Amino acid sequence: MKPQSFKQWLLVALAVIAALLLLVLPLALIFARALSGGWAMLVANLHEPDMIAAIQLTLLAAVITVPVNLVFGILMAWCVTRYDFRGRKLLMTLIDIPYATSPVVAGLCYLVVYGLESAVGSWFYARDMQLMFAWPGIVMVTIFVTSPFVARILIPLMQSLGTEEEHAALTLGATGWQIFRRVTLPNIKWGLIYGTVITNARAVGEFGAVSVVSGAIRGKTVTLPLLIEQLNDDYKTVGAFTAAALLACMALLTLVIKTVMQWRGNRAGSPAAVPSGPTH
Repeated sequence: MKPQSFKQWLLVALAVIAALLLLVLPLALIFARALSGGWAMLVANLHEPDMIAAIQLTLLAAVITVPVNLVFGILMAWCVTRYDFRGRKLLMTLIDIPYATSPVVAGLCYLVVYGLESAVGSWFYARDMQLMFAWPGIVMVTIFVTSPFVARILIPLMQSLGTEEEHAALTLGATGWQIFRRVTLPNIKWGLIYGTVITNARAVGEFGAVSVVSGAIRGKTVTLPLLIEQLNDDYKTVGAFTAAALLACMALLTLVIKTVMQWRGNRAGSPAAVPSGPTH
């Protein structure tokens, strides 16, 4: 329904203005400040060793986090939607722990459990494997904060789909793997892709938990969000906004992919067409 009265049009205009001021303008300023020193400075900043190392570490964390949480999300969604067992509701509650826990608190917990002063951390360190203040710790906390996204998108989707098609395939002699690959997976693919995109977006932008366990060692344990803070503290404004522009480009790419997934899901008439899990 289109706006009919002046008040309705005014409300729409206010919403558009708010979106421009709160969303579009800051994003535009990021790119403007990144280019304020010219293309030569932008290219020079992108070729800085610290910038390259931060990009590589950010991508490494995302590349490991996304597949792990993809498998975790599918398994959790399958368990709570396909089996009725004691503790099922508790398990669904536990999935939401990363939502309710501050990333800084989560990072501190991992530091206490896996740091060098802990029994676990010292055991790994004695075998030349350092978890905290190294890339494994960054990956671990990133997996933690992003773990609910795929599961929380798939659970309501799989509940709405029901189990009739899977039971029919089972009666026809299909194995468990065949049922998942030929029946379940095609039905949840758009929700699965959407969850993957959202997980990747959060993984590349995580700051709080990573800042606690990384040690912020430039060139070694600094991701793009941490590099932005360090460059800004060093009054290297253009460099900070260059790193911010890279993260903004990743976010925009994620937004484009998500929009395409929703559009294709709508055209396909899939129940996964309009998932609305939180993206933080």
